[in-house]
Amino acid sequence: MKNWKVIVIALIGIICFAAMCVFGVQSSQNKAIGLEESIETAMSDIKVQEKARMDKLPNLVDCVKQYDKHEAETLQAIVDGRGTAGDIENVTTAITAVAEAYPELKSDGNYKQLMTELATTENLLSQYRENYNKQVGTYNRYVKGFPARIFLSWTGYQVQDYQRLDYGAPVDAPTNLFE
Repeated sequence: MKNWKVIVIALIGIICFAAMCVFGVQSSQNKAIGLEESIETAMSDIKVQEKARMDKLPNLVDCVKQYDKHEAETLQAIVDGRGTAGDIENVTTAITAVAEAYPELKSDGNYKQLMTELATTENLLSQYRENYNKQVGTYNRYVKGFPARIFLSWTGYQVQDYQRLDYGAPVDAPTNLFE
């Protein structure tokens, strides 16, 4: 009779221990899955911002170039008008006509806006890359930590690399935009 109670208690103890191990492994996996998802989200944020850079900047550059061309043509028309006009009245009329059609020249504002857009885009990319590296660091610390590393190594989780920033979009800031 006493042996029967010891056997039941031992079996219950073994079952409880096995259940704790299963729940411990599953808990470690769940946390690792959540951390991996954070890394994927951070990576996606970088991709989105790089795509926005590639979509936005060529259009801004083209806009500035076109406006620059327009201002150059406008100024050339004024200079030509001054050179061919015989008197001051014709020059004044030409300048007034140009001023009415194009009240003020704004290329410098467009350049400032372009530079602001560039700086903002690059700052966002830098922040997203920093966030990505933080997420990878958090994941790596968890995967390397005890006791999670024992369970996670059995299930295939490994340390991730910080240098996974090749998404097909250039990681360098655009240069020579006006050539």
